[in-house]
Amino acid sequence: MSPYSHGFVRLAAAVPQVALADPRQNASRTIELIHRAHEESVALVAFPELGLCGYSVDDLVQQDALLDEVDAGLAAVIAATENLAPVVVVGAPLRVDDSLFNCAILIHGGQVLGVAPKSYLPNYREFYEQRYFAAARDTVRDTITVAGQRVPFGNDLIFEAEDLPGLRIHAEVCEDGWVAIPPSTWAALAGATVLLNLSGSPVTVGKQQYRRSLVTGHSARCIAAQVYVSAGFGESTTDLAWDGDALIAENGSLLARSEPFLMEPQLIVSDVDLDRIRQERARMISLRDQVGDFADQARALRRVTFTLGVPESDTTLRRAVPRFPFVPTGAADRDERCREVLAIQAQGLVQRLRSTGINKIVIGVSGGLDSTLALLVAVQALDAMGLPRTNIHAYTMPGFATGGATLARSHVLMDSLGVSGNELDIRPACMQMLTDLGHPFAAGEPVYDVTFENVQAGQRTSHLFRLANHLGGIVLGTGDLSELALGWCTYGVGDQMSHYNVNGSVPKTLIQHLIRWKIHSAHYLPETIEMLQEILDDVISPELVPAGEDGQVQSTEDAVGPYELHDFFLYYLTRFGYRPSKIEYLAQQAWGSREHGEWSEMMPESERNEYDDATINKWLTTFLKRFMANQFKRTAMPNGPKIGSGGSLSPRGDWRSPSDASASAWLRELNSE
Repeated sequence: MSPYSHGFVRLAAAVPQVALADPRQNASRTIELIHRAHEESVALVAFPELGLCGYSVDDLVQQDALLDEVDAGLAAVIAATENLAPVVVVGAPLRVDDSLFNCAILIHGGQVLGVAPKSYLPNYREFYEQRYFAAARDTVRDTITVAGQRVPFGNDLIFEAEDLPGLRIHAEVCEDGWVAIPPSTWAALAGATVLLNLSGSPVTVGKQQYRRSLVTGHSARCIAAQVYVSAGFGESTTDLAWDGDALIAENGSLLARSEPFLMEPQLIVSDVDLDRIRQERARMISLRDQVGDFADQARALRRVTFTLGVPESDTTLRRAVPRFPFVPTGAADRDERCREVLAIQAQGLVQRLRSTGINKIVIGVSGGLDSTLALLVAVQALDAMGLPRTNIHAYTMPGFATGGATLARSHVLMDSLGVSGNELDIRPACMQMLTDLGHPFAAGEPVYDVTFENVQAGQRTSHLFRLANHLGGIVLGTGDLSELALGWCTYGVGDQMSHYNVNGSVPKTLIQHLIRWKIHSAHYLPETIEMLQEILDDVISPELVPAGEDGQVQSTEDAVGPYELHDFFLYYLTRFGYRPSKIEYLAQQAWGSREHGEWSEMMPESERNEYDDATINKWLTTFLKRFMANQFKRTAMPNGPKIGSGGSLSPRGDWRSPSDASASAWLRELNSE
C-alpha cells in the first residue's frame, strides 16, 4: 500500500530561513529540514541556490573565510545524511582550481553523488554573477574532490536510482532554467525524469505567476517532474525582496507550492507519478523523434547510479487524486471546461449538418441524462446555425417499462425547448416482433430477458432511422462514453448506432456535471430548469424491464456498478495504461472516504459517496471484464467529436484494440498478491 510500490516517488522542496553569510548556521538549519523530509518518507529534497551561504552575500562570496566555512558546513550536511533516506541537493559556492563555481551538490547516505555547476550566469539588472563565478563550460575537469571524496563534476550528470525504476535526476541552477534551451532539456531527452532547479530568484510583482508558467511549461515540454526552489526569508533586503517560492510540477500540472513570504522554514512534499511520465513518453512519438535528432547530445550525458534504499511510507498518497478525473473541482475551471465541452459538441454537429446539406435532426428523448444532453446540444447547434428549433424532431417512445414521470418529463422538456415534440408508442410493434419470435412475453408470461429488452431498444432505433429517411434528417445518437466502455448498449439496430453521436466521447459523470452547469448558467425557461433537475435526481435506468412488486424501477448501476467508479477506472486505464492494482490503489485514495479531498459545491451531500476496498475491487473486476468483452461495439461506433484526453474509444481516434482480446492478464494482475 506504499505509494513507492505503485510507481510514485516522494519529492520535497525545502526553504530554510537564511542566516546570511553564516554557513554553519545554514548547515544546521538545512540538516533540520533533511530530518523532517526523512520523517515524511521523502526520496529527494532540494534546497535553494547558494543556500549554505545565502544568495545575496555579493562580494563576500569571494572571501576565503566564508568559503572555508561553506566547506565546513557542507561537510556537516554530508555527514548528517549518512543514516537518512533522502537524496539531498544543496546549493553552495565551490572552489575548483583557480575558479569559483555556483553549484548544486547531490548527497546521499553520507556520500556526494556529484556536483552540477551553473551553466548560465546572469549579469543584467540586479544580477552580477559573472563578477564572481565561472560557468560550467569554463571547467576543464569532469571530476573534483569534495569533502575528501572524488566525485563527478559537470552539468551533464544524470543520477539514476538502481532500486526505484524510473527515478533519474538532473540538477541545474536558477538561470539555467530561464534560457531558451535549459540544460535539463538535454537531460530529459536522455531519460531524466526529475528535473531540479535550485534558485535564488528575488521576487518582483508578477514574478510568481511567471515562475509557475516557467516550471509547469518546462515539465510539460519535457514530460518530466520539476522541483523548483528559491531563496526565502533572511536574504538581504538591501535592494531586493525574497518570497521563498517552491514548486513541484509534473508534466504541466502543479502538484505543490510553498506559501509565499513565510518567515518560517517550509517543506513542501508531493508524490510524483513516474509511471505516468514513462507512459506519456512512450506514447509521444514526436519526443522520441527529437531524441533521435539530438542523439549525440543525449548520449554525451553521464550516468551516475546509486542505491536509494526506498523509504518506508504510509498508505496516504501525497497528491490530490480527483474523484471525477473528467470534471474539474474548482468553479472557474469547471465553468471553462463545461463551456468548452458543449462548444465542441455543438460545433461538431454543425459541421456534420453543413457537410451533409441536411438541416433537420431526429432524436429519441427518454427523459434520461444522455438524451437530455444531446437534445440541449442540438438546440445549441441549431441556434448557432440560425435555424428554427422546430427542425429538431424529438420523439419520446414509451415501451413496456416506461414510467409516467419520465414520459411527462420528456414532453415538458421538448415543449419548453421549442422543438417539434412527438410521442410514438413502440409497444404494438414490439409485441408483434415478440409474437413473431415466439417469445413467452407475447403469451402473457413475465419473462424479461435480453431479447425482451433489446426488442424495445432496437425498435426505437429502427423507428428513428426510418423517421430520418421520411423527414430528411439525421439520427442524433445519445449514448455516452461510459456505456460504450461497459458495453451497456444494444449493438447494431439499437442505441449503439446513429448517424452522428455528440455524446460518444462524454462520460456519464461529465454529463451529470454538464446538466448541473446548464441549470446554473443557461437561460432556460423555469419549466426546463425544473425538468433538468428532476432528470438529475432520478435513478439511471434504461426502463426496459417493468418495475417489480416493490415498485423499484430497473437500475443500471445496480446491474453494472456505479458510473462514478467506472469513469474513474476508464480514465486511468485508457489515458495512462496503468496496472489494475495501481488503478485500485488510486481509487482507494480518491473514494475511500467522503471526508477526504475536495467536492464540487454542485454535488449534493446525498450524492457524496465513499466505497470500501472490497467494493472497489468488485466493480473494477466487473469493469475489466466488460471493457475487454465489448470492444466489438466500439469498433463499429458512429462518428462523433473527441472531447478530452482519455475520453475517446473510437477506433478512428485514439483507441485501437482487437475485439477478441482476453482480460485474463489484467484480472491476474489485479488479484495477485
